[in-house]
Amino acid sequence: MFEHPLAAQITALAHKAGDAIMQIYQKDFSIYEKADESPLTEADLAAHHIIVDGLKTLSELPILSEESANIDWHTRQSWQDYWLVDPLDGTKEFIKKNGEFTVNIALISQGVPTLGVVYAPVLDKTYVGVAGIGAYKIEKGQSSMISPLPHQAGDTWKVVGSRSHQSPAIQALLDSLDGESELVAMGSSLKLCLVAEGAAHLYPRLGPTSEWDTGAAQAVVEAAGGKVTVVDESDPLASDALPLRYNQKDSVLNPYFLVSC
Repeated sequence: MFEHPLAAQITALAHKAGDAIMQIYQKDFSIYEKADESPLTEADLAAHHIIVDGLKTLSELPILSEESANIDWHTRQSWQDYWLVDPLDGTKEFIKKNGEFTVNIALISQGVPTLGVVYAPVLDKTYVGVAGIGAYKIEKGQSSMISPLPHQAGDTWKVVGSRSHQSPAIQALLDSLDGESELVAMGSSLKLCLVAEGAAHLYPRLGPTSEWDTGAAQAVVEAAGGKVTVVDESDPLASDALPLRYNQKDSVLNPYFLVSC
């Protein structure tokens, strides 16, 4: 495993935020409503403040977090490097208490995720990716390098799908694959990490996501040797698709994308 001082600092910060989340996860917690009516818990806000305060001690770069997303495009379009944060991705999984939620911190440089940490505190899994160096997973105190697993002829296709968001287009994609396929249900940004570590072959996302949902995990995928590409629902397996990039427009919504080897 490689050593990278900034990655180690961001990992420690993600773990600190995860500890705060777990204190709330283990008891009854309040649920508020965001403007878009999605649930917002005490844990989102606690993790947000820990991460933002921690990042400000590490650099003077701007920060875009899901819980402070009202930064206008006029300001954001001048950013070359910035932190992209989802303090608690998978709030619905958190509320269901199934453990499939994550803390996500990414460093974006000119639209490209160059460093990412994804931490699942209940599962005790941390994924770290640094562009040009590699990616690794920390599980139960043990670290190991990770890489995607190319599909081999005759193997069952393992395709990641959302536990909370199902789409008829996903079934159409499964039907189009050559051979048997198996849908692997998972919540939050862990879906991308399954491809990064070779536990699944594909993750097609043919539904809405925001940039903070994917930035950190995309850094892991790309550092591991995988791809996250923009696709059209009519042809999600297109071979000429372009990489998913960040802070390129007014909206922070992602286009549809595919995670693959």
